[in-house]
Parts: sequence; structure tokens; C-alpha cells
Amino acid sequence: MEDQLTAHLDRGWDLAQKGDASGAIACAKRALEIDPQSPEVHNLFGFASALEGEAEEALEHYRLAIALDETYFEAMLNASELMIAPLGDFDGAIAQIEDALDYAETDEEVADCILLKVDALTAKGDYEEAKRAMKMLPDGPFNAPSYLFLIGRAWYELGQVDKAAPFIEQAAKADPQSADAHYYLGLVRDEQGDPRGATEALLRSRALDAMRTPPGWSPTPEAFASVVKVSIEKLDLLLARYVREAEVFVVDLPGAELVVDGVDPRALIVLDRPPTEDGAAPHVRLFVYQRNVERAAGSLEAMNTELAAALEREITAVFFEGQRPEKTELN
Repeated sequence: MEDQLTAHLDRGWDLAQKGDASGAIACAKRALEIDPQSPEVHNLFGFASALEGEAEEALEHYRLAIALDETYFEAMLNASELMIAPLGDFDGAIAQIEDALDYAETDEEVADCILLKVDALTAKGDYEEAKRAMKMLPDGPFNAPSYLFLIGRAWYELGQVDKAAPFIEQAAKADPQSADAHYYLGLVRDEQGDPRGATEALLRSRALDAMRTPPGWSPTPEAFASVVKVSIEKLDLLLARYVREAEVFVVDLPGAELVVDGVDPRALIVLDRPPTEDGAAPHVRLFVYQRNVERAAGSLEAMNTELAAALEREITAVFFEGQRPEKTELN
């Protein structure tokens, strides 16, 4: 039985790392039949469920794993990460991270906790506390590209570009296939006044993002277009008037030529108003980028909320020059 359990766990993790959520869940179910009290099985089940976009179910399994083994460090971090995104339970995540810190034994484990805590604090807007938390990071050295990137990203999100730059540069060199590292490298270079270097890094990030396998819960292009349509229909009336007659184009990612022209390769939405002849009615085009929406949403259930927020931000930026209009009441 023990050999069978180990085989299902090993196979499940192998499939999960390859992005095969349904295959990993099937392995977890078979392992659960053998030992329903195994914290390792519930941790795998949680990870696979998160890949499938089932955040609430994933968190339930992580909590079961921790209940079965209160020292289960990996499950604590997995639960914390899930609470930060897509669930948005920042205080819950911070509390879980504090528990995990009691069981952290190595510098890497302490760094894992601190960096997750900084993510949660930054997400909830508590930047000063996040900066204080960064001071708790062990001295290292951290040579793994993942730590270099996470430290650099944390400093960047806290507005410390000079501190972020060396970590991000090292991370991109150490892992040339990291889309995230090259994306932040582009942001850092732009802040440093290097537009050419920024564009090169952002184009590399876009190319790597295009190679990623979509999440298992990714809707078909037709289904996603329907989600976009519903999100537009549910907009506040004052905002909806600006996109009601817009031509809507749903594609995977912004084109490389747009990135060269300054469009963020991870933009969710772009509103475009091509110039018109004098007296002609204004023409609006709305581009929606499915892969970027999926990354931001983290689950099928969160997609409508993410699209609604992105639409409001973009319409406000384009038509109100950063001034958020008063919402009208829907009766």
C-alpha cells in the first residue's frame, strides 16, 4: 500500500509540474482512497485543484493537510500563496505565514515566508510594513534564480528600483527562460531611462509568455468572447456609453509591434481611438488579451471581476484623463 501511495504521489506531482491539473487530481484521488489521512495527499490535491482554478477547494485541502500535520511547512506556504491570489485574503495569508515562520529552519525557508508576507502587505497597500519586513530577509547568499527574482520584484513593487535592479538583472541572466524575470527587467530598464533595453526585455517576456501552456480551466476563444460581452453589458451606464459601439477584438497577447510602440505586453485591455476625419463620429476599438486576463484572474470564477476592473481603469484613463467619473445608479 505504501508503495502504491508513493507511486500515485510521485506521478501526481510529475503531472502537476507539467501543468496537467486533471491528471494530477486523478492521481490525488487514487492516493486519497489508499490513505485519506495523508497530509501529503491533501497537499497534492490542493496544488492540483489550484491549477484547475478551483481556489476554494484547493485551500480546503491545504487546511486539511495542515490539520493532519501542524508542522507541514510546504502546505502552509501553498495556502498563503493561494490566499494572496486569487482569493485576496491578505490578513489570512499573513497569519498563516507567521505560523509557517515558526517552522522555518533554513535561510531559504525564512526567505520564502518573508517574501510571501511582503507580497501580502504590498497587495493590501501597507508599504511601510512591507519595507520593514524586507529588512528581516536573511543575508543569503541566494543564488537560485527564483530567489533573485522574488527579491528584486519585491523591491521594485516597493518603489526601490535601485535595490531591485541588480537582483532582476541576475535573475534574467541566470534563467533566460523566465518570462517574469524579463518582464520586470523591462520595467526596471524603463525606470532607469533605457527605452531600447526595456523594449528588448519586454519583447523577450512576450515571446516567452506566448510559449506558455494556457491553464487547464482556460475557456475557448468563443467562450471568452462571451465573458467579455457580459462584462461590457454589466458596466456602469456612464462608462458603458464609451464602449457600447466599440469594435471588440479578442486575442491572446498584445502584438510585438504594439510592445515596440509602448504597450505593456501584459496589458489586459487596450482601448484605441484611431484618428477620424473632421466631423466623423469617433471610432473606438477595444482589444482584450485573453492570456493576460487569465494570469491576472487566476481562476474562471474571478475572470468577470478582473475584466470589469480592467475595463473601468482603461475607460477612465482614455476618456477621463485619470479622473474617475461618478457612477450612475442602476435602477
